[in-house]
Amino acid sequence: MRAPASNVLLWLIALAALLATPWVVTSEYYVNIASQIVIAAILALSLNLLIGFGGMISLGHAVYLGVAAYLSIYLTAHAGFGHLAGALIAIGATTALAMLFGYLALRASGLGFLMITLALGQILWGVAYRWASLTGGDNGLGGLKRPHPFGLDLMDPTIFFYFVLFFLGVALWCIARFIQSGLGQSLQGTRDQPRRMRALGYNVWLIQWLSFVFAGFWGAVAGLLYAYYHQFVSPQALHLTTSAETLLMVIAGGTGTLLGPVVGAALVVILKNVVSAYITRWLILLGVIFVAIVLFMPEGLVPGIMRGVRALKRRSRGNKVTNAPSIVKDNAS
Repeated sequence: MRAPASNVLLWLIALAALLATPWVVTSEYYVNIASQIVIAAILALSLNLLIGFGGMISLGHAVYLGVAAYLSIYLTAHAGFGHLAGALIAIGATTALAMLFGYLALRASGLGFLMITLALGQILWGVAYRWASLTGGDNGLGGLKRPHPFGLDLMDPTIFFYFVLFFLGVALWCIARFIQSGLGQSLQGTRDQPRRMRALGYNVWLIQWLSFVFAGFWGAVAGLLYAYYHQFVSPQALHLTTSAETLLMVIAGGTGTLLGPVVGAALVVILKNVVSAYITRWLILLGVIFVAIVLFMPEGLVPGIMRGVRALKRRSRGNKVTNAPSIVKDNAS
């Protein structure tokens, strides 16, 4: 199936904007903000797998970000593991946690699923907050130094930006392939018609569980990059507010799309880190923007913009058709 020309153009514009960011934005501060956007986009893409394509709303997705960040910092900075070993163990253990949490959460659906994910997330937040001897408690856990893969100095903001951008590209490719695969199509079927899927012989629970684990894996990748960026992690990474912000990114950008969570991540991170420097109560502005999106683009920013572009194209074609007879008449005269 060929993608519409407008979608391809939008992707090309987004890709060009991302690649050109360090060259257009000369300040290291804003290059670091761009790195935060990319990391948040990976987390939002992983959550979008559950919400947009699986119809499973989770309020505990920050767990995978926080657990992977804690494990990578503890293993590398405090337990003597190398960067590669610490990263692999952190991602593997966090994915295993997603297997367990998926098994527990998928015992319910709808509001029950949401409440279970919320409860599981709050449990781990409480553990990180109270187990001060291991996690540092409210003071957090630090001491991580960024690795030097292939001799690259990740302390350089531009190099680090392209480093995390590479992982965003891999995430987009893998998630797109997953969505187009038989499993991804089955997941969308369970979202729309779970009873019919069961009647056709599909194991709805297994499809949702595998998708949950896949989403947890990419949440763990985002957590690893989060740890490399901040070189520090605190219980805030596991908190409900982090999960809610990620959910807001997905909804604002457009659920069930690949580019939507990236745009939503850019919106929330810019408001949180840039606009907040000028507006004390930036959350009010975020609320106003979110209400405006819900009212005028209920499907999200990216689908709403595409709808507007298609409407303009139809209007321009209509104007051409309307003006055509008058042109012929003028030529005849």
